[in-house]
Amino acid sequence: MTETITCIKLGPDQAAMSRPPFPGPLGERIFQNVSLKAWQVWLEQQKMLVNENRLNLADPEARKYLKEQTENYFFGDGADSAQGFVPVK
Repeated sequence: MTETITCIKLGPDQAAMSRPPFPGPLGERIFQNVSLKAWQVWLEQQKMLVNENRLNLADPEARKYLKEQTENYFFGDGADSAQGFVPVK
């Protein structure tokens, strides 16, 4: 049986992740408060940010930016949206 959590994005009774998405305090905070589905939605948005902004993930500044965006998306005022991205209505 899949463990469930109350997700800060999607509400109660959401499937939990099996482990933190990355090491450190932010990874643990996400693991405790974010559902698997909400994490997957974020990964798609993160992919758009990487592609649209042509981020080099070998660059420490790019990784720092993505970490800040991850924290803003889940625990702040929201992450940046990809430049030129138009959501489907």
